[in-house]
Amino acid sequence: MAALPPYNKDDMQRRMKGAVVTLRHEFGGLRTGRANTSILDPVTVDAYGSPMPLNQVGTVNAPEPRLLTVQVWDKSLAKAVDKAIRDAGLGLNPQLDGQLLRIPIPELNEERRRELTKLAAKYAEAARVAVRNVRRDGMDHLKRLEKDHAISEDAHRKMADELQKMTDDNVHEIDQVLHAKDQEIMHV
Repeated sequence: MAALPPYNKDDMQRRMKGAVVTLRHEFGGLRTGRANTSILDPVTVDAYGSPMPLNQVGTVNAPEPRLLTVQVWDKSLAKAVDKAIRDAGLGLNPQLDGQLLRIPIPELNEERRRELTKLAAKYAEAARVAVRNVRRDGMDHLKRLEKDHAISEDAHRKMADELQKMTDDNVHEIDQVLHAKDQEIMHV
């Protein structure tokens, strides 16, 4: 049987940070009443028989603080882009003008703000779960290393404590990012 690879603390940290980076990216797509091109990042368009990210079928711009535009490169996809934006659950209603879609960004009402904070909390929980899954993988690896006598019980305990601290730090960072996003959504 092949020997287990050594425990890699840096890899665990990189994977946990990846969950935080992904969360920040997802939060960029939550609109807060100002036009931001990243709002449309989660939109996928059925183009040429397969789903494609919006930014691969057109150019997204924010020419004004409360307006986004999408210049669709292929006129035959304009209606598909319009439908994809409407169906994305972002509360946006594009206006189609040839190959250009104008997307006014409406003011957020109280109900929509609450929906967005719930969605942000859901994203944050998914990030916490991802961090905990990395911890679980690391703990399992440490147990196998100890069972195979590759590390001592004391080394296992020390590395497990480090891994738990890393997990706690990343979950704390996720909570801080969520709190900041909630403040941004509720107090625009």
